[in-house]
Amino acid sequence: MKPRLFSIVHDDDDIVAVNKSSGLAVSADRWNYSKRRLDTLLNEVIGRRLFTVHRIDSGTSGIVVFAKNAAAHRRLSIAFETRAVHKTYTAAVYGVPQWTETECAAPLVVNGDKLHRTIIDRYRGKKSLTRFRLLYSAGRVSVIEAEPESGRTHQIRVHLASLGLPIICDPLYGRENPLFLSSIKKGWRGDPFDERPLIGRLALHAAKLRLPAGDGSELLLEAPYPKDMAALINQVKKQASPHQHKRVDS
Repeated sequence: MKPRLFSIVHDDDDIVAVNKSSGLAVSADRWNYSKRRLDTLLNEVIGRRLFTVHRIDSGTSGIVVFAKNAAAHRRLSIAFETRAVHKTYTAAVYGVPQWTETECAAPLVVNGDKLHRTIIDRYRGKKSLTRFRLLYSAGRVSVIEAEPESGRTHQIRVHLASLGLPIICDPLYGRENPLFLSSIKKGWRGDPFDERPLIGRLALHAAKLRLPAGDGSELLLEAPYPKDMAALINQVKKQASPHQHKRVDS
C-alpha cells in the first residue's frame, strides 16, 4: 500500500486545507521541480486549479491552505503578509533547554550560502521572531511548541539551531541521524541491532493555523500528528518528569 501523501481537513467555498506528509513539496520552486507536488495532486482531487497561499518546507508535515478563488487568495495573501495569521508548530529537538518559554529574534538571510540555507546575519538579515515553549523533555530530547511571528524560509529550524537545539533529522542545520527510543527511555534493554527508529525525517509539524475567514470571523485549522511524530511525542511525554506534565497541561 502506498503511503498517504495528504488528507483534507477543511473544505469550503473559499479554501481547502490539507494535512500533508513529510517529503512532499507544496509547489515548484527554484530547487524542486518534482511532478509529485501537493498543488498538482490536490488540483486533481478537487477538480480545479487552486491558488497557492503559503508554503511549508517539503520535509515538514502538517497544515497547508489553498484558495479556491482570486478573492480568497488575495484576502489570505494579505493576511499572511500582515501577520494576521497565527501559526503553531511542534518540533522535536536534540537538547534540553533551561527555559520554559523564550523567543529568538535573530535576523535572517534566506538562501544565504552555497547550500541554499537560511543564515543569521546581524547586518543584512531581515527582522524575524519566533516564540518557543517547552512542552516535554526526556533524555537528550525535547518537544517544543514554536510560534513564528514572521515567515522566513527555514525560520524555526535556524532559530532553534541557534539556541543549541537543532531539530531531529535536520540535514541542513543539525544531524540527519534518525532518533531511537534508546535515546529517550531510561534503562532501555532492547537489542541495539534490532531497534527501529522512532522517526527518520525532519521532526517538525505545522499543527495549527488561525486565520481570518471571509465573514470576518476567525477559522482555526488543525492537523493531527502523523504516526511517527505522534509516537515520538508520546514516548517523550511518557518519560518526562511529573512537573513538566503539570506545567504543560495547566
